[in-house]
Amino acid sequence: MPYEPKFADPEVVARKVAAAPTLKLAPPHEFIVDENDNLVYYKMQSMRFARKARNRLGELIYNSFVTHIPSHAVRQGYLRLFGATIGKGSAIMRGTTILDIEFLTIGDGTTIGNRCLLDSRAGLWIGNNVTIASDVRLVGGGHNINDPYFLPVPGEPSVIEDYVWIATSAIVIAAFIRRGAVVAAGAVVIKEVGECEVVGGNPAKVIGKRDPNALKYSGGYRPLFG
Repeated sequence: MPYEPKFADPEVVARKVAAAPTLKLAPPHEFIVDENDNLVYYKMQSMRFARKARNRLGELIYNSFVTHIPSHAVRQGYLRLFGATIGKGSAIMRGTTILDIEFLTIGDGTTIGNRCLLDSRAGLWIGNNVTIASDVRLVGGGHNINDPYFLPVPGEPSVIEDYVWIATSAIVIAAFIRRGAVVAAGAVVIKEVGECEVVGGNPAKVIGKRDPNALKYSGGYRPLFG
């Protein structure tokens, strides 16, 4: 078999796009192998240099400086300038790190706490009235440990539907979290979480069920200088 890096599962990607039609997908990776099947070229995202440089510069400035500015308007204005889609009444608190700002989409009335990681390298879509507590890690992918070049596995896009609550210090990898679900503090999520399911542990398992009739509130929270 000729060498070929792994690709995201197209069926899983299609399901996520169907659930989140405004999801912005990152371009697929590209690679070249020689006549001896050795990898000679690899690019994680097949985009032009100017676009890539703009994304990386925007990311660097935001994560080093802008994320610490105590102004919601300044931080979100900067993110929108570099391609993020952020709805009304939403907030991203100070100290949060964002990878590939261009592929981030956040709905209305959503709150993301301090010092989170939003990995948008494969596309990250967060719905309306979502609450993400501080120190949560939303990770888009990882590495193939059996690849002779230890290349990244292009992450599947992450989709977090309306009214989800992700509690403090949870880690969610290539998320698909359905409406109204709850991820307990410190949980590690590696599989899809169903509608209104409550999950916890490492790896996360279902530990309860949420009342769907409770999903009527606004998750928006924008403290002064937050």
